[in-house]
Amino acid sequence: MAHRFTIGVEEEFQIIDPATCELRSHVSQLISQASPDIAEQVRPELHQSIVETGTRICDSVSDLRIEMHRTRGELVAAAERAGLQVAAAGTHPFSSWIDQVISPGERYQHIVEEMGQLARSLLIFGMHVHVAMPDRQTTIDLMNGVRYFLPHLLALSTSSPFWMGRNTGLKSFRTTVFRRFPRTGVPEQFESWSAYENFVNLLVKLHCIDNGKKIWWDVRPHPMFGTLEFRMFDVCTKVEEAVAIAALAQAIIVKLHRLYTLNQGWRLYRRALIEENKWRAARYGIDGKLIDFGKEAEVDMRQLIPELMQLVDDVVDDLGSRSAVEYVHTILKEGTSADRQLRVYRETGDSKAVVRHLVAETRAGVTEPRPSSAHAVN
Repeated sequence: MAHRFTIGVEEEFQIIDPATCELRSHVSQLISQASPDIAEQVRPELHQSIVETGTRICDSVSDLRIEMHRTRGELVAAAERAGLQVAAAGTHPFSSWIDQVISPGERYQHIVEEMGQLARSLLIFGMHVHVAMPDRQTTIDLMNGVRYFLPHLLALSTSSPFWMGRNTGLKSFRTTVFRRFPRTGVPEQFESWSAYENFVNLLVKLHCIDNGKKIWWDVRPHPMFGTLEFRMFDVCTKVEEAVAIAALAQAIIVKLHRLYTLNQGWRLYRRALIEENKWRAARYGIDGKLIDFGKEAEVDMRQLIPELMQLVDDVVDDLGSRSAVEYVHTILKEGTSADRQLRVYRETGDSKAVVRHLVAETRAGVTEPRPSSAHAVN
C-alpha cells in the first residue's frame, strides 16, 4: 500500500445547560475555556449552540482513536469549566431551532441570507470523516464506488430519533433536515476528475455557488484538503462508535482502491437506487432492510453489515484497524445511539432523561485532559 490513506474526523457537539438540559448559545464562553492543547481544534458553527472539533491528520486508526479521546476529553473539560455540558447526537431531543442564536461573522450571515429559514432550521450535528487520496482521478473513481456503502455507514451512526420534542419515527431525522439544503444527498457518478471540475466550474460561473465547499454531498472531494470527505453521518454519541465507523469508512476506501489497482471495479449503481437504501437507513437504522441490487432482494441490515466487514477483512490488518472495526459488532448488539435514546425515553417518558443519558455517554471513556500549563507549547 504505497499511498498512506491518512484519516481525520470533524465532530459537531451540542452545548447543553446542565440545569434545564436545553441547548445554550454559549459557544464563545466554551471556546474561551479551551486549553492551549485544543484551542486550534475547536471552532464555532452556524448556530452558537454548536461547537465543532477537528482532529489532527492521523497516520493510523490507532492514532485517530487517541486523538478523538483527547479532543473529546478536552472539550468536555472546557465545557465544565464554563458551567456547561456537551452531548453528541444528530439532533437535540426537544430544543427548538427557533430559539437558537446565529453566530456572528460574514460567512454565517451570507449563509442565512442565501438560504433563509432553511439555514436557521439547520440545527443538526454531524461527523465528517476525511480519508487522504493519492490523486484526483482516483478520488473520483473511489467516490463513485463508495456511494453504494453510504446507507450501510449511515445506519450505524444513527443518533437523531427526536426533533423538537417529538419522536419522529426515524432513526436519523438529521438526514431529512439536511436534505432540504440544495446540492445534498448521494452524488451522481462522474466519469473523470475533469467532468467533476467542469460541473463545479459551471455552478460557479452561473452564480449557483462561489466555491466547491458549497457542494454538500454525502461524500465529496474536499476542495482544499486532498481528501474524500464522508459527510452523511450523524455524530456518534460514544467515542468508540465514532472511531469504529471512521475506521470502517477508511477500510472500504482502501478495499476499493485495492480492487481498483487490480483493474477490478465495484459495480456502480444509479443515484436514485442508492437513495432508496439511504432512506431505509435513515428510517430504520440497523433494524431495517436494504436492497441488494445485484440480487434484487431485500436483505436485513444485520446480515449486510457483517458481510461488509468480511469484504474489508483483508485490509484491516494492514491498516492496523481490526480492533476498531470489530467494535461494529458491539453496535449491532447494543444498538445505535438512536436505539438507546428511544430505550431511555420508553423507560422514563422524559426527554430530559434522554439528554442526561447523551451527556453521560458522550463523556464516558474519553481521556481526562492533562494539565495544560505543563504541556503548553511555547
